[in-house]
Amino acid sequence: MLKPVKTAVFPVAGRGTRFLPATKAVPKEMLPVVDKPLIQYAVEEAVAAGADHLVFVTHSSKGAIESHFDEHSELEVALRDAGKADILAAVKDVLPDSVRCDYVLQDQPLGLGHAVLCAKEIVGDEPFFVHLPDDMILAGRGCLSQLNDVYEQSGNSAVAVEIIPAHKSTSYGVAAVNGENRISEIVEKPQPEDAPSNLGVVGRYLLTPAIFDKLETTERGSGGEIQLTDAIAALMEDEDVYAVPFQGVRYDCGDKLGYVIANIDYALARGDLAPGLRAHLAKL
Repeated sequence: MLKPVKTAVFPVAGRGTRFLPATKAVPKEMLPVVDKPLIQYAVEEAVAAGADHLVFVTHSSKGAIESHFDEHSELEVALRDAGKADILAAVKDVLPDSVRCDYVLQDQPLGLGHAVLCAKEIVGDEPFFVHLPDDMILAGRGCLSQLNDVYEQSGNSAVAVEIIPAHKSTSYGVAAVNGENRISEIVEKPQPEDAPSNLGVVGRYLLTPAIFDKLETTERGSGGEIQLTDAIAALMEDEDVYAVPFQGVRYDCGDKLGYVIANIDYALARGDLAPGLRAHLAKL
């Protein structure tokens, strides 16, 4: 019987150097898009896809993430006493009561593959999501839910992909697929002339637990890091892995321009903010 996906892993140990000095004291995952931090959008997408166990692969400097999802009774009492019921509801809804969180330290910045491997003991012998909060996807139905559809049909791992410009291949894992969207080749950060296709892997994965055995034997690859892409390539020797061209618009919030555009588009998707923002944009 196919095991349901109930665990989501969030690699959040990165230093966020592209957003310094803003990230000197504030984790990049806590940067807000409109009025919620990146990590909360990520958690909401995972919970909507069925996850009730959240694993944060973090760093000792990222205590603000754990604080964000902890109960803050003093704040809740203050909001209740002030009659601010709507704000109180937003604070209490940060994490459903049915969801539990675990935190594991990544002591060295050895890449995404290493970050996922750090979660092995907590995840155990279960399929799991990997969600990179830098990649926001505005969609009617969450990207992880779309990956889960493929898993439920096939029982195999799945990764989200989108068409990328050829010159950006050195920033992505790049996958080639056959007619059924099975991945036939996947390469980390290839030069444009060496890229197997124009499909770039973005920050959503659904992986079977067999990936952990592959990660344990994966040597350092691109950038001297343990690459999740390389472990997926090894996994493909034993089982199928599917590429999922997801429905939605992706924003690279690890990039300053992408982050600014995400704030604008997410605000335009809100009825309370869109009219005023549209009026302002019309003046520019």
